[in-house]
Amino acid sequence: MSLLKYVARVKRMDDLIRRKATGTPDEFAQRLGISKSMLMLNLMELKQLGAPVKFSHIEQTYYYENNGRFILQFESINQNVLEN
Repeated sequence: MSLLKYVARVKRMDDLIRRKATGTPDEFAQRLGISKSMLMLNLMELKQLGAPVKFSHIEQTYYYENNGRFILQFESINQNVLEN
C-alpha cells in the first residue's frame, strides 16, 4: 500500500473515532473498505503510536479515551532553529 493511501486511511479512521461514528468492528472495516483483520492491525498500529483507542460495547463504537487527534502533515522548520 502506498504511503498516501495509508495516511488517508489513518485520517479517515481518526475522524470516525473522534466522532464516535465507527460502528462495530465489522461496520468500521466496511466503512473503510478493508477486512476486519486489516482493521485490527491498523488499530493496533494506532495504539502503538500512542492513540488511546477503546471500544464501547454500550455505544457500539470506537472512541479515544482521552481527547486528541492524529496530525499527519509536513511542518517547516526555521533554519535558525536547526543551526542552534
